Amino acid sequence: MIVIAHVSDTHFDGGTRAAERSARVLSYLAALPHPVDVVLVTGDIADHGLPHEYEQAAKALAAVPEALTLPGNHDVRAAYRQGLFGEPADGGPVNRAVVVNGVTLALCDSSIPGRDDGRLDAETLGWLRGVVAGSDGPVLVCLHHPPVELGIPFIDALRLHDAQPLAELVAQSPNVVAVLCGHAHTPAATTFAGRPLLVAPGVASRLRLPWEGTDQPMDLDAPPGLAFHVLDEDLRVTTHYRFLP
Repeated sequence: MIVIAHVSDTHFDGGTRAAERSARVLSYLAALPHPVDVVLVTGDIADHGLPHEYEQAAKALAAVPEALTLPGNHDVRAAYRQGLFGEPADGGPVNRAVVVNGVTLALCDSSIPGRDDGRLDAETLGWLRGVVAGSDGPVLVCLHHPPVELGIPFIDALRLHDAQPLAELVAQSPNVVAVLCGHAHTPAATTFAGRPLLVAPGVASRLRLPWEGTDQPMDLDAPPGLAFHVLDEDLRVTTHYRFLP
């Protein structure tokens, strides 16, 4: 069994509000009596992709040394690489695969520089195919943008477009057990290519659903949240959501 704490959309901006909300979540995780196996942060680490925002994020994420991150539409690849990994600036996709207790987390870059919607380019899809084919155990595909509509027009317009190649890859790969993403700033659970698609709530804010009123789509006062995904020996995924007033 593996337990994944799934966090998303911290939007560090150099100020105190996002930092406090993120600290609430990260301190909660750090204080758990039984630590989770890994902490996954699915994008929009920074709000403007600026170096000082990643410096702030790196210091905060040090509270949970096992944290894994991937880029979102608010992130800037070169600054992300430098600020979080100490790597040279590079504008190419930031794709990483990490194995935790026999489970491969494929951390895909679905960002399009300068845009808010998402796409997996040919380089990323080729890399992902190799990761999935080369894995001896279960794989979790992780990205920022949901690859399906969630019934929320505001976010559906900014989802992962041209998702068919990903759907074919997932459908043809029995070892892919779930797809994990963020971006929506609201918890959601659905399916994609016959697998669970699980969306983490946002840390910085919560998106109001259409039937809750859309004059102000983002609720800045709602408590930050996170998801816990439990992958058992039968490769069944169970998700629990927690919110921290």
